[in-house]
Amino acid sequence: MSSSAILSRVGTLIGRYVIEHKLGEGGMGTVYLARSRGGRAVAVKVARPELASDPSFRARFRAEVAAARQVGGFHTAQVVDADPEAEAPWLATAYIPGPTLSGLLAAQGPMGEAALRSLGAALAEALEAIHACGLVHRDLKPGNIVMAPDGPRVLDFGIARALESTRLTATGSAFGTPGYLAPEQALGEEVTGAADVFALGAVLVAAAGGRPFGDGTPMGLMYRSVHEAPDLATVPEGLRGLVGRCLAKNPAERPTPDEILDALGEGVGAGAGAGAGAGAGDGDGDGAVVVAEAGVVAADALPTPAGAVPAPAPAPPTPAHALPTQTADVQDAVPAPVPHPATLLVPPQPSAPPLPAPDFVAADRNSGVAVDASGVSLHLFGEEADFVWAEIGAVRYDRFRRGRVLRVAVTLHDGSVYDCEVDGRRAARVDEWISRLAPVLARYLPA
Repeated sequence: MSSSAILSRVGTLIGRYVIEHKLGEGGMGTVYLARSRGGRAVAVKVARPELASDPSFRARFRAEVAAARQVGGFHTAQVVDADPEAEAPWLATAYIPGPTLSGLLAAQGPMGEAALRSLGAALAEALEAIHACGLVHRDLKPGNIVMAPDGPRVLDFGIARALESTRLTATGSAFGTPGYLAPEQALGEEVTGAADVFALGAVLVAAAGGRPFGDGTPMGLMYRSVHEAPDLATVPEGLRGLVGRCLAKNPAERPTPDEILDALGEGVGAGAGAGAGAGAGDGDGDGAVVVAEAGVVAADALPTPAGAVPAPAPAPPTPAHALPTQTADVQDAVPAPVPHPATLLVPPQPSAPPLPAPDFVAADRNSGVAVDASGVSLHLFGEEADFVWAEIGAVRYDRFRRGRVLRVAVTLHDGSVYDCEVDGRRAARVDEWISRLAPVLARYLPA
C-alpha cells in the first residue's frame, strides 16, 4: 500500500499529530487537517514521494523550515512543527479557518478602497516578517491568502524556495503563477523580496476587480509583465500611484513593505477580513456574506479542563491549505471586472479559465519558448505562435554564439518550420535550459 494511502486513514499519526481528514493537494504534496493531543488544529503538508527521495530537496527544505520557524507576525500562518528527516518530510502550520482571497472575490466581487488599504497593509506586514527572516515568498497570490475573520493570513512562505529549486532542476516547470510573477522571475534572474512586492501589487489589482496584465497564455502574461505597463483601471485613484510603484519593472524602484505601510497611512485596520467584499470597508455593511461556518472554532481557542479529552470539532470549511500552490487554478485566476450599474445589482462575473504554469520556459527580454501539455508556444517581440502537439512533427533545439543562445525549431506535419532564439547570456544557463527541455519533449514527443 502506498504511503499516501496509509496516511489518508483517519487516526494515522504524522509526527505528534492525528489526521482528521484530507484537505487537498498542494505543490509540496498532500495537505491534511490534524490535531495535537491537546486538541490544537494544524494543517500538515506531507511531501510527495518524488520530493522525499530527492536529497537536494531535503537539504533546501531543512534550511527553509529553520528560517520559517522564526517568522512571526500576525498576518502569517505560523510554522508550528516539521520533520525534514521523516520518510515523508512534513511541515505543520497553524490551521486558519476562512476562505481564500480568490474565493472571497469570486463570491462577493471587488473590494472598495478602504478594504484594499487594509489588505495591502496586512500583506505588507506579512512580507516584512517573512523578509526579516531571510525568506522570499516567491508565489504570493490570492489563493495563498486566507481571509480570516480577524484579518488576512499569508500561507506557504516556508516551502517556496525548496520547491522552486526542485521543480526547476528536475522537471523544467516554471515556478509561480502567471500574472503575479515579477519580471525578474519571468526572466529567471535573481529573486529578492522586491518580487514579493510586485506580487502584492498584482494581488491588489486583482482584489480591485482587474487583471494587471490582461488575459492570455502564461507566456503572454510573462512577456507583458516584462514589457508592458499594468492595467490599473479598476484600482481606486487614491491607490493607483502606490500600486503602480509596486509593479515597477525595476526591482530597485519598488517600495519596501515598510514604505508601503507608510504610504497607506491612516484608515488602515478594518475591512479586510472574511466579510470584506464589494465595497467593504466603505461604510456599506448591507449584503455582507457570512463565510465562516457556524460553531467552527480553532480547538486551541477554547479552554479544556485539566485531564479532559478534547471532543472532536465539527469538520471545518476547507481553507487555502487545501488549494494547489504551484499551479494557477481557477481560484487563482483574477476575477473579471464587475460593472457597477446605477440600479441593478450585477453578480460578479465568473473567473477566467485556469492558467497552468508551463512545463518548460526559457525567456529573454524579447523572446521566449514555453512547452506544456497543450503544445509549444514561441514568443517574439509581443507576437505569439502556438502549436498543439497534434500538428507538431518534431521539435529540434541547438545552441550557438558560443553556446549562449538557445534556438528551438518547431516542424509541423505539413513541413512548415518555425523557430525562436532565446539569449541565455551565459553558456551554463543554456545548458540548464537544454537539460530541462529534453525530458519535457521526450514526454510529449516520444521517439
